[in-house]
Amino acid sequence: MKSYSVIGLMSGTSLDGVDLAHCQFSFDNHIWTFEIKAAITYPYSSVWGDKLQTAHQRSLESLNLLDEDYTSLLADYIGRFLREHELPPIDFIASHGHTVLHQPERQLTYQIGNLPKLAKLTGHKIICDFRVEDVALGGQGAPLVPLGDRLLFGDYEACINLGGFANISFESKDKRIAYDICPVNKVLNPYAVSLGVEFDEGGEIAKASVPNKKLLLKLDLLKYYSETAPKSLGIEWLEAYFFPLLESSGLSSEEIMATCTHHFAKKIADAIHKSSRVLFTGGGTLNSYVLELIASQTQAQLIVPDAKVIHYKEALIFALLGVLKNREEINVLASVTGASQNHSAGFIYLP
Repeated sequence: MKSYSVIGLMSGTSLDGVDLAHCQFSFDNHIWTFEIKAAITYPYSSVWGDKLQTAHQRSLESLNLLDEDYTSLLADYIGRFLREHELPPIDFIASHGHTVLHQPERQLTYQIGNLPKLAKLTGHKIICDFRVEDVALGGQGAPLVPLGDRLLFGDYEACINLGGFANISFESKDKRIAYDICPVNKVLNPYAVSLGVEFDEGGEIAKASVPNKKLLLKLDLLKYYSETAPKSLGIEWLEAYFFPLLESSGLSSEEIMATCTHHFAKKIADAIHKSSRVLFTGGGTLNSYVLELIASQTQAQLIVPDAKVIHYKEALIFALLGVLKNREEINVLASVTGASQNHSAGFIYLP
């Protein structure tokens, strides 16, 4: 049996902070098992939240400077995590960084925080920047979690993560298929903030209002939903197509949140209509109203795991992608991203 002690690091589009998870992996008789030993989310300061929210509008030169600063920020978080949790020796740190540009149709994706100096600042081996190679091979560069879904959560017919966007992965004819279904928190949270709260806890704001049928129809007709996988979403798509429909609707924030919550639930329910057991993770899983709406439109059994897996599954899987890269094994599937071939993605930096 081979074991690995790894820290996985992830920052998602919902901008709630940097997730760090100390993960123990074991590989025995072709089966991977895991344990999340310790995990925490370090929230972004308002200054960093603003910087990341508008990063996609910066020039490339400005992004390079932001990358330098953000890499130093991640090094600070890693040092803090190591001090606060008194961890046993680790093999390496696997870092996703933070996506600031994602335009795969232009062969462009940029995750800041993945500079070689991260290894020098932390004193640890770093395996990072998992998306760039896939985009260069003609892929979407996303989603990358599905291989981890196959290896660690293969007991479920489908895995859905509800974060800034909702994404799904499942097996079909011996291939792993995955794609972004629709936005979720990346839309709901800004409207919650406009009402004086960080997020719609339990979906209570949406539940108290009525969805607008006219807006629902317009959202349903967005071209993305009729496209076939592989496909992925980013902030650029939201700003070009989704937010303009919301902003021109003349509806209150409460009505928009109700409409979008119903819209998202329908899209997710449609995606899992043929499944029986579906694992739900990510911060959006705490929105009990959206889960209630999904459950009312599908026969699938919705499984919500323990809190560590809900919140740190992506950090866990990026740790696993690092392990696979370290073993020189495939960690990105062409069937998922649309790349020209399966490959072992990521860069390795030594202190």
